[in-house]
Amino acid sequence: MNFTTLLNNPYNDDKVIDACGLFGMMDLTGRCFGSKDPIKAISNMRERGNGLGGGFAIYGLYPEHKDDYAFHIMYLNTEAKEKVERLLSQNFDVVEAEEMPTNPKANVWNPPLIWRYFLQPKKSAVKGQQDDEYVFYNVMRINTESDGAFVFSSGKNMGVFKGVGFPEDIAEYFCLDEYEGYLWVCHGRFPTNTPGWWGGAHPFSILDWVVVHNGELSSYGANRRFLEMYGYHCTMQTDTEVMVYALDLLVRRHKLPMEVAAKILAPPLWIEIDTMEPSKKEVYTALRQCYGSLLMNGPFTIIAARTGEMIGLTDRIKLRPLTAGIKGDLLFLSSEESAIRAVAPNLDKVWSPRGGELVIGRLKTIRAPEIVAPEVGRSRAI
Repeated sequence: MNFTTLLNNPYNDDKVIDACGLFGMMDLTGRCFGSKDPIKAISNMRERGNGLGGGFAIYGLYPEHKDDYAFHIMYLNTEAKEKVERLLSQNFDVVEAEEMPTNPKANVWNPPLIWRYFLQPKKSAVKGQQDDEYVFYNVMRINTESDGAFVFSSGKNMGVFKGVGFPEDIAEYFCLDEYEGYLWVCHGRFPTNTPGWWGGAHPFSILDWVVVHNGELSSYGANRRFLEMYGYHCTMQTDTEVMVYALDLLVRRHKLPMEVAAKILAPPLWIEIDTMEPSKKEVYTALRQCYGSLLMNGPFTIIAARTGEMIGLTDRIKLRPLTAGIKGDLLFLSSEESAIRAVAPNLDKVWSPRGGELVIGRLKTIRAPEIVAPEVGRSRAI
């Protein structure tokens, strides 16, 4: 073992727990663009993964079905497919159903059967629920009751494509060169606590939320128990799953602003809260008391997205990297600046957000400099 290796891995561990490559690219005007730049950027960080997981989320790719819920479902056996399709026909109007178009020549390993469904909730079955809540319930039901089936994408006018392979292999397998979107989120995986299998690849998604993650949460057990009280069943045994469910709970269900949700996931230290002015201290204390079990303890960086919005966030002392950049109407988030410059060499602005500092890009908003919101502390809106 040479000296450099010893410094980077002093205990000669057989795994590296700080890898994973993240990349996000968004056109703030809503203009759709193809897969070339996102694939090039995430491929630039190939060494951060090991070929056991790659994936993409695309927003705006189904304009002809923009009002339908697009379910992407993995099946491990035909019995699971038959069971799930019976459930779908009972609870939804199936607008269209098809096997996911794929390229069998792509360099991927043991792909499951993947189908795509465009759905509308049956009005007779919704019974006063909001459509999103009804869809959420059925996704949880399929993922917990249907042995051998997994809904890995369930939003409107967006889709997740993921599996076992390097990101560029997954892009080839799902024929992503045929899609366009205004927001792309990409991930190259280095599995840590769970095996490299198709369902465990990133992004993780519920409704229109997606999260890609680099890190290791020691708080997974506490986070999972808290979310299960609200009906979120964590079936994948991975900390990224609790991240996406926490965002859905806080922002969609509890209707908290994203700026507040970020200060729940990555809050200031108690020693910092104790020195705040009284009104600010009261707010942060209340957040810690109400949502203490959603504190994400441990090193992490996430790129999250939902319809019209892309978000970057790190843990409060930034133990995993995140870089942001702007070129014209494009916002970039990445694990490495090199990936951004691979597709946009001459950036208008580039910066490295501080630990716990939120970066948000929203459609059709005016760019603002760094702002400080009295209730939630520091964030950066784009």
